[in-house]
Amino acid sequence: MSSQHEKHYVDQEPFDPDASLHQMERQDLDASNAVLVWRKFKTHKLGLISGIFLLTCYLLLPVVGFIAPYGPNERFSDNLYSPPQSIHMWHEGEFLGPFIYPLVAEANLETFQWEFKPDLENPARLEFFCQGSEYRLAGLIPATTRLFCAPADAPLFLWGSDRLGRDVFSRILYGAQLSLTVGLIGITVSFVLGIFFGAIAGYFGGVLDWVINRMIEILRSLPELPLWLALSAAVPSNWSPVAVFFIISIILGLLDWPGLARSVRAKFLSLREEEYVRAVEMMGASSGRVIRKHLIPNFMSHLIASATLSIPAMILGETALSFLGLGLRAPAVSWGVMLNDAQNLASIEIYPWTAIPMLPIVVVVLAFNFLGDGLRDSLDPYS
Repeated sequence: MSSQHEKHYVDQEPFDPDASLHQMERQDLDASNAVLVWRKFKTHKLGLISGIFLLTCYLLLPVVGFIAPYGPNERFSDNLYSPPQSIHMWHEGEFLGPFIYPLVAEANLETFQWEFKPDLENPARLEFFCQGSEYRLAGLIPATTRLFCAPADAPLFLWGSDRLGRDVFSRILYGAQLSLTVGLIGITVSFVLGIFFGAIAGYFGGVLDWVINRMIEILRSLPELPLWLALSAAVPSNWSPVAVFFIISIILGLLDWPGLARSVRAKFLSLREEEYVRAVEMMGASSGRVIRKHLIPNFMSHLIASATLSIPAMILGETALSFLGLGLRAPAVSWGVMLNDAQNLASIEIYPWTAIPMLPIVVVVLAFNFLGDGLRDSLDPYS
């Protein structure tokens, strides 16, 4: 059979009376593999809990405006640096339902600072599904209904307020929209470049492999943080927060792909010598088809685990840049921007709740690491 006919045979897929049976068997095999992976993943308790937690976080991102009691930049000029408040159920032995004690500001003539003390005589009940400031569900649908609210004369600060009288709890929820999304965009850019260049270098070899390897070595030899700072400083200061967000995401992705490309190259160097790859090539399959249909699927488990473990680095990168004032800027709200506002150690010593934004960063990064460990163990057929 000629090579032209062989190529036609592979690309056109002629009629096979047993094709449906083979397809059903392959689907059953894929389903059984998925079941085995799921059963193994369930035994990794930390990975399972972390996966559920992260899935919940991402599902709630479009509706944080409904959950947060206030807008991200809504200010209360009479409540600068208000301490965190507790929600109570009982007042003087009587059940009132969820309520708070309003904070009353008193001047301390010794420290020359305002001190907030709860007004224990006038409890303020919380309302549910109430009307608040306008926001947009999923960034598109205008809405004013919020999950819970406090009376207008007794604002609620679950995790305190910052130096401008903004609710820290609400700002953390809104900041999650940018801080958690930047990792997804960055990892998408990183994976597209890493898989593309790694596949070319590992499958074709030769001059292409040499050029791509030199490019990877040059990028990996550059100090990461100064390079981040230089690229971020080049972003025009008059750009909108949305434009800055996307360019920061792309910068993080552009600097992260060399490590993945090297892993893909090493795997492809070994896989291209396998008998099934040689057989497909002899049947006339194109290089692109061999890479897409036969090499990448056999490497997918490692890619999934790598993606899960790389997202925390993206989140920490955005946080570091925003903390240094070279990433996202106000009025955009992210966890890094909030930490930038709280970098005064003297203020943190007096108002420790202003450092609360570092807690969700720690929790989310740990959750991604636990999830990545669980996926890597579950997808590894030799473990």
